[in-house]
Amino acid sequence: MPESNRRKITRTGVRRIGVATALVAAGFIGASAIHHRVGAQPAAGTADPDNNVSVKADLSERQLTIYNNGSVAATYGVAVGRESKPTPTGNYSIRKIVWNPEWVPPDEPWAKNEHRQAPGAAANPMKVVKIFFKEPDYYIHGTNQPESVGEAASHGCLRMAPDDAYRVARYLMEHGGQPRDESWFQRILHFRSQTKTVYLDHPIPMTVVH
Repeated sequence: MPESNRRKITRTGVRRIGVATALVAAGFIGASAIHHRVGAQPAAGTADPDNNVSVKADLSERQLTIYNNGSVAATYGVAVGRESKPTPTGNYSIRKIVWNPEWVPPDEPWAKNEHRQAPGAAANPMKVVKIFFKEPDYYIHGTNQPESVGEAASHGCLRMAPDDAYRVARYLMEHGGQPRDESWFQRILHFRSQTKTVYLDHPIPMTVVH
């Protein structure tokens, strides 16, 4: 696939650099990571359960798109599962979002020499947030390898640049009946050793296609 296609995004004109800078300051990502992907913040809306918000992941395009009332709110680059560990296709619901997740190595051969990583640890491959779409094994998450976004590089999950994952999770909380004020998210960024789990009152439908 041409590199230009993998990098295609939808811009909304909302500032992105502020979130990225906050993540750098909090130690979630290195300063260079904010230049690996250019994401887009969905336009803010009301926390109305009647809003028709949905998510679509296109594995061949390496893209995740948020729709609101049938219109594209934003599109982001993602890394998808490699050939040996493909991302499952199908229709799912996003119900659970975990901020500052820990990482527990799965019982898989590739992870036999890996060790548990606490929330916020420098070596934790789960950055900022995990957005489950097929529990317990498959989720969208911020990655410590933002250069892999646009590639088939994961073990089945969908990787995003950490600041993009932050924006998506925050938007889904807003439209899933669990909005929070700015101070709540600032505490998430500041106290990164503390895990917070949010269950959406109104699950967000998600479709994964080839």
